[in-house]
Amino acid sequence: MLRPVSAGLVLAAAVALSVPGTAAAAPAQGPAVVSDVTLPAPALKQVQPGIADDHGIRLGGVGSGLFPAEEPGEFWLFTDRGPNGQPTVNGEKRRTFPVPEFDPAIVKVALKHGTAKIKKYLPIVGTSGKGVTGLPDQAGHDETPYTWDGLTALPYNPDGLDTEDLVRTREGDFWLVDEYGPSLLHVSRKGRVLERYVPGGLNLTGTDYPVKDTLPAILASRQQNRGFEGLAISADQRTLFLAVQSPLANPDKKTAKKSRVGRILTFDLRSRKVTGEYAYQFEAVTTFDPKVNGDQSEMKISGLAYAGRGRLLVDERTDNVARIYQIDLSKATNLLGGPFDSPATTPSLEALTDLSAITLPAKSLVLEPNTLVPSLPGKIEGIAVVDPWTVALANDNDFGLGDFDANGKLIDSGVSSRVVIVKLAKPLGR
Repeated sequence: MLRPVSAGLVLAAAVALSVPGTAAAAPAQGPAVVSDVTLPAPALKQVQPGIADDHGIRLGGVGSGLFPAEEPGEFWLFTDRGPNGQPTVNGEKRRTFPVPEFDPAIVKVALKHGTAKIKKYLPIVGTSGKGVTGLPDQAGHDETPYTWDGLTALPYNPDGLDTEDLVRTREGDFWLVDEYGPSLLHVSRKGRVLERYVPGGLNLTGTDYPVKDTLPAILASRQQNRGFEGLAISADQRTLFLAVQSPLANPDKKTAKKSRVGRILTFDLRSRKVTGEYAYQFEAVTTFDPKVNGDQSEMKISGLAYAGRGRLLVDERTDNVARIYQIDLSKATNLLGGPFDSPATTPSLEALTDLSAITLPAKSLVLEPNTLVPSLPGKIEGIAVVDPWTVALANDNDFGLGDFDANGKLIDSGVSSRVVIVKLAKPLGR
C-alpha cells in the first residue's frame, strides 16, 4: 500500500478553491497521489448495537458512495445493503445475508494527517424510525434472501435498500440511489426516508415511507444487482444524474450480457420528474480487461460525479480494472419517452450494435487509478470532485466477506476500505 501523504495538501486545495480569485496550482507532470488513507473498521455490533450476531464482520462497503462534506478534508460515504454472499448450496447459487438486521448507513469521515476518523454514522430508517435493512423487496423481482449458510430462507422486506451512491444538498438532506427497484430516494439529514421513486408498474407496497412510481417503467428490467449505481448533482442543485450499472435485460438477460449500451438519466429536483435519458456506450471488455476472457457483462458503471456545465465523471470498471472518464451530455440525444422506453421496440436499445442514429455523450479518459496506485482494488465505486484539479476515489471492500468457519465466524478477506486523493494532470473540463 502507498503510505499516506499529508491530507493537509487536500485541505489546502479545497480552501484555495473556496476563496475568490484563487485556484489550486497545476501539477508539473502527470496525475499524482496526494493522500491514501485506510478507513476505520469497527465491529458491526459496535456501530449498530441492535445487531444480535455480526459473525465477526466489521464495518465495510462504505466506498459504495462518496461525496465531499462541508469541511475541507471531510467526506460523506455510503454503505451498500450490507454483508452478503453468493455460495452454491445444493447446486444452486443463493444470496446470503449473514447480518439481516443491518441497516445501510451514511458515514461521515474526516481525513487528517494520513488517518481517518468516523465523525457521524447515520443508519437509514423509515417513517416510524425503524431501520430499513438491506434485504430484498419483492419475490419475483428480487433474489430470495438466505441466512449466512444458505440453508434457511429469510423474509422479504419492502423497505429494504441496496444503496449504492449519495449526494448531499446545501440544505443538509440527502439523495440516494438503490439497485433493487431500481430507485431514487430522498432522505432527511437524520437518515429518515422521505420518499422513494420507483419505476412505473413496480407495485411496491407495504413500505414504511411514501413510494412514487414515476420513473420510466423500462428501468424495472434491470439485471439482478445491476440497478442504479451512480448519482451526481449539478452545481446549481437543480438536477440529479443517475446511472444504471449495466445494460437493462431488454428484451432478455442474454441481450444484456452482450450489450455495450447503458443508460444515464437526469432528474429535475423542482418538478421531481425525470427530464432526460441518454445512451452510454461501455468500452469493449477485450481491451479494457483481458483477464475476464471477453465477458462483456463484467463492465459496469459504479460511480458518477459532476464536473461542471453538463459534464460528468464516470467510473467504469470490472472487478480488476477501473477507469475514470469525462462525458458531456449537452449534445447527446435525449431518448426519454421515445421508442427505446418501450419493451415492444425491436431491436431494443440494448440490442443495438450500430449507434450511428444516436448522438452519444462525448467521452474522454481522465484517470487510470489502478495504473497510478497498483495496490488499489479494482472495485472502485466512489468518486468525488474536490476541485477542478483534484478527485477522490473510494473502494468497496464488500465488508471483507470471505469464507465462514464451522462456527459461522467470518474469515476476513483482508481487503481494507480506502480513500485516495489524486491531483490530476490537467483540470476537469479541458
